[in-house]
Amino acid sequence: MSTLVPPPPMLFNPRDDAMSLYRAFKGFGCDTPTVINILSHRDATQRALIQQEYRNLKGEELTKRLSSELKGDTKNAVLLWLYDPAGRDATIVKQTFLGNTVDLQCLTEVICSRTPSQIQTFKHIYYSRYYVQLEQDIERYTTGDHKKLLLAYVSVPRYEGPEVDRLMAEQDAQALYKAGEKKIGTDEKTFIQILSGRSRAHMAAVCHAYRSKYGKSLVKAIKSETSGKFLFGLLTIVRCAENPGKFFAKELYKSMKGLGTNEATLTRIVVTRAEIDMYYLKAEYHKKYKKTLADAIHSETSGNYRTFLLSLVGS
Repeated sequence: MSTLVPPPPMLFNPRDDAMSLYRAFKGFGCDTPTVINILSHRDATQRALIQQEYRNLKGEELTKRLSSELKGDTKNAVLLWLYDPAGRDATIVKQTFLGNTVDLQCLTEVICSRTPSQIQTFKHIYYSRYYVQLEQDIERYTTGDHKKLLLAYVSVPRYEGPEVDRLMAEQDAQALYKAGEKKIGTDEKTFIQILSGRSRAHMAAVCHAYRSKYGKSLVKAIKSETSGKFLFGLLTIVRCAENPGKFFAKELYKSMKGLGTNEATLTRIVVTRAEIDMYYLKAEYHKKYKKTLADAIHSETSGNYRTFLLSLVGS
């Protein structure tokens, strides 16, 4: 459930918004609060229409103008927000490959937390925009079991419905136990095959069956048997199968924990989840950490960046 509440449809006029944005850019400096107030309260379809109107009116891309008018974390957050969800995921994933070092944590989070349909959509955009298959970049920039997991997860078709074969779930739980806790060493291939090939509903049933049969959570078993980014990928799949809101609440908490804030992670999760499940994410955050997500963001950020994030998070 999204917390983004756009104005009633009859009040939305993309041409008026485009003109208001243009006026916010005129003169000395930028009227950033106006920019934030407009864009943070528009959904993906409305944002696309605003960009089209701005292009028609001014003959330039709104993203290009915003890039020159805004600064720092505010600019990064607003520009990321302007994308449609699939285009945003394609952009985020590609950017993980472009730095001096590959951001494997970000890459793994985005891929392993998305549904099969989301992955297929952003894979098409990825290829049309960058002229390379996503699998080719994964093959080039990742290694070992982590690479095998990501390649399987973006390639294997998975059912997305709620129906579950309970007997098969119990068999999978047993196979995972035999591949991990029961043997010396770990059969990583079995973990990859099951976790990359089953639906979320099925994986939730596997988690339940594992705990019931062996008295230990599958999450704890994975932690004891694997490590590194391979471990993070497996945990992301399992936790998003059980409760994606809880998974992202934890990642947000980690981004703000201790000295300093990981603004890249904070921005990415708030922006990408605002129109999907922010309502549940906030509930899980408050339940786990006894503090509202809005209060946490307020204490860790400032200025226009804070205002923008809080607008997406909602009350």
